[in-house]
Amino acid sequence: MKFCVVGAGFSGAVIARHLAEAAHAVVVVDERPHVGGNCHTERDAETGVMVHCYGPHIFHTAHERVWRYIQRFGNFRLYTNRVKAISGGHVYSLPVNLLTINQFFGCTMSPKAARVFIEAKADHSIVNPVSFEEQALKMVGPELYEAFFRGYTRKQWGIDPAELPASILKRLPLRFDYDDNYFSHPYQGMPEEGYTAIVRNILDVSGIETRMNCSFESISNDFDHVFYTGPIDRYFNFRIGHLAYRTLDFERFVEEGDYQGTAVVNYCDEEVPYTRITEHKYFAPWEKDGFSKTVCFREYSRSAHKKDIPYYPVRLVNDGILLDNYIEMAREQKNVSFLGRLGTYRYLDMDVTIKEALDACNVIDRALQSPEFSLPTFFVDPH
Repeated sequence: MKFCVVGAGFSGAVIARHLAEAAHAVVVVDERPHVGGNCHTERDAETGVMVHCYGPHIFHTAHERVWRYIQRFGNFRLYTNRVKAISGGHVYSLPVNLLTINQFFGCTMSPKAARVFIEAKADHSIVNPVSFEEQALKMVGPELYEAFFRGYTRKQWGIDPAELPASILKRLPLRFDYDDNYFSHPYQGMPEEGYTAIVRNILDVSGIETRMNCSFESISNDFDHVFYTGPIDRYFNFRIGHLAYRTLDFERFVEEGDYQGTAVVNYCDEEVPYTRITEHKYFAPWEKDGFSKTVCFREYSRSAHKKDIPYYPVRLVNDGILLDNYIEMAREQKNVSFLGRLGTYRYLDMDVTIKEALDACNVIDRALQSPEFSLPTFFVDPH
């Protein structure tokens, strides 16, 4: 059989390799000049630093199967994401932990005392948080919400936190110890040669033809089945409207030596126009001391327009009608499956996209063994 995979990110690469290893012909198309999607990394021409071109990506997962899979295609080095935040002229550790609490309130509380203290700050009138704001007030109370979440979130998403779903904040931990590891997953790391090399290795198998600088719309659709990882509304040429996405603008600058002493510093105050500064040599600590210069990105978030790269789907609390209509339109299509962050319009981490692609491969295998080959429109409920 002959398949088309639209998008050369992790979702598409995993599906493409699985099909090729089962002796099927696969054409992977991507309109960018490189594989890897928004995870693309490359050496900065001026400094030699490995740069995360579309913003930082730190690999972390609780899924052993995903961890085993990704390590087949490149060497991962130990990396712990330790984020700092500037709020009100002071530097704090994120996520909110015992050090953050003691720093912010000028205390020396024990874990037990801090837990009781924050519990007293929390808004217990909120039983089932619906919005980001409700989730924050229930979790940390008004002071920490105002200092670390409200302004940053308004810059990042361009709307008030009361209009964003609670699920966005539920991703972040609250700790009553001094652990400043941003993630709590057991498997964490950074690919030694960057993410693009990993994706390139996944696609490096007989049976896959990759077409870069090529859009799906520009090729003839003579395939038995299409796996579409691009924006679901674009597949339908935005027929009933544009789904809301955030995009990012990066202001690159180079300094001698070090600039901020860590990989990521969040700027929580709303009057600061950028959300964070990333210093890319710190994403590869095993080599950071080998560069005389450092390259940094100031990161600005804004609404995505038609020609912008979509980064984050914006799922407003009371705005699901347009998405529902696109989902119903997708279900009416034949011989196409939608997957990945853009194809299902969900905020997904790298490991989740890989896990869902691997799970989809199991479904594909069963379909290939059936006399009547048929695949679902969505392997995961996009709602």
